[in-house]
Amino acid sequence: MTVLTEDPLIASMVIRRPVPLHESSRRLRELSPNSPREFGVAVMGDLSRRRWWPLAEAVTGNRLELMFARAAEETESRTAITQQLAATLAHVVLGRVIPLLALEGRAWDTGLENLWVHVDSEGTIDWVGVVDPTLRALPDDPFFSGRRGVRVGNPARDGIVPLPNEAALTTWLAHRSHRALAPLFDRLVVVSDGALSTAAMWHITGAAVVGAATQVPMLAGSSEVVSMRRAQAVLDALTGFGLPVRGTGRREGLARLGKPCLSLTSSLGTTQLVGSSSDQHRTVLAS
Repeated sequence: MTVLTEDPLIASMVIRRPVPLHESSRRLRELSPNSPREFGVAVMGDLSRRRWWPLAEAVTGNRLELMFARAAEETESRTAITQQLAATLAHVVLGRVIPLLALEGRAWDTGLENLWVHVDSEGTIDWVGVVDPTLRALPDDPFFSGRRGVRVGNPARDGIVPLPNEAALTTWLAHRSHRALAPLFDRLVVVSDGALSTAAMWHITGAAVVGAATQVPMLAGSSEVVSMRRAQAVLDALTGFGLPVRGTGRREGLARLGKPCLSLTSSLGTTQLVGSSSDQHRTVLAS
């Protein structure tokens, strides 16, 4: 029986209206019982908003500038700082949802306006939350079993919406993630004074997708084939949008073949996209 480490933030949640995302996140937390915030997300309506801020403020406010400035106190390498920040953003938006897609054929909305991040006492991101907990899911999702008139259901009531098939689900997720990451990456290019191109940031995103899809079957004992098929469908959709998530030349094989990759290390610490704990996904942020 899986025993979860008691987490004070998770314990403080007050769930007034249970929705399918609560159960999905609970199952995801069981993948890493010693670090229960490593997987899944919070529902913002269940929590106090202390130390939470909307991810959109990284574009509209000075969050990225503060992140960069704090990181610059630890290292002089602008490229290393930018790589770590890009990896963090990619993980927050897309890398974190891939385990749910791989395991359950579900996805929360990764739109910029829907995501919030929580920072600890040191100002580092340690959890992600969503404002709207409505999931998109496959039509054969267990939630819909035995239900009639699913397509005219009430998403606000049910907290889940069926999409026609896997292609529709992965394309929707890719589109929402693209719309969130594009302005974040554009802003990061400005803040870093061009230390890293947006193309490189999208390659980091591709590695985040592959890393998550590779890690999940090892933790859950689930199908590697299904996990990689769904992850590659997301990459296919992003590629179709003109985004270089698979890189070019020698780098292309990393995301194409599904090899764990992109371990970024500097005097700031380590950001790893594969086989890492929640602490390894964090980078220095401003609270």
